[in-house]
Amino acid sequence: MYNLLVILVVIASIFMCLIVLVQESKGGGLASGFASGNQVMGVRKTTDVIEKVTWGLAIAMVVFSVLSVFFIPASSADTSVMEDAAIEQQATAPTNLPGMPATDAAATEAPATEAPAEAPAEAPAN
Repeated sequence: MYNLLVILVVIASIFMCLIVLVQESKGGGLASGFASGNQVMGVRKTTDVIEKVTWGLAIAMVVFSVLSVFFIPASSADTSVMEDAAIEQQATAPTNLPGMPATDAAATEAPATEAPAEAPAEAPAN
């Protein structure tokens, strides 16, 4: 139902854009080219019809938007996206490469070094 309402809002907004372009503005708009044809066919109140369609589409967009809030799918996870990313980052060692086996934390540490051997004592000269 949510997807249907979103599609209806998108369609109504596209029609709203087209109707607004056709409306007569102070400068004449795109509707000025159709004015003579409308008088010949007997339609004298074209601007009133376009205005009513504009209001109808605006009301439809508001109603569809409010209704879509009631049908938003509920999230099944109790954690946020940020918490999931933090947990994943903690679980993955930064030295691991994709496709490589995971390394043990003890293996990545530098091996303990022994103290250097003492220099041999020199023999006394005679």
